[in-house]
Amino acid sequence: MDLSWIILGLIVAAALYAVVIYNSLIKNRQLVEEGWSGIDVQLKRRANLIPSMLETVKGYMGHEKGVLEAVTNARAAVQGAGSEGPAERSKLEGLLSGALGKLIAVAENYPDLKANTTFLEFQGSLQMVEDEIQLSRRYYNGSVRNLNVLVESFPSNLIANAFKFIKAEYFELTNEADRAVPDVSFD
Repeated sequence: MDLSWIILGLIVAAALYAVVIYNSLIKNRQLVEEGWSGIDVQLKRRANLIPSMLETVKGYMGHEKGVLEAVTNARAAVQGAGSEGPAERSKLEGLLSGALGKLIAVAENYPDLKANTTFLEFQGSLQMVEDEIQLSRRYYNGSVRNLNVLVESFPSNLIANAFKFIKAEYFELTNEADRAVPDVSFD
């Protein structure tokens, strides 16, 4: 009789441990989704700043049409990829960051534009959004790391495989040049 209670106790303990692991997997998957939502919000904020910034810049740099078109096209590509995964979005966001960096660099050649208060406000807003994107990306990638560790580690990988939990994708910029936050300071 004592052996059957011990076996029953071990089965109950294993079942409870499996429930704890399952709940941990669910929690981490939700954190990944929350992190992605935070990135998405910041990317949309940046995309919404761009048209107004371009309107301000157009009056000053009319003959820099190629730079303005690059920013416009990159923004359109980003907006068209709203439901894409982190790998595709990070590629497109990298293109947009590069185009914005070129726009800011070209703007340095226009002293009147650098002194324009509206443009300066857009620069400050853009810098703030870029900082928020970086923080959101760190949070998301940390959540992805935690989920991926659970999905791949023993014994949680047994529960993850049984319930079809999969590794999440990191949100990374693949081009080294795209890793740099556009410099929007004109000191």
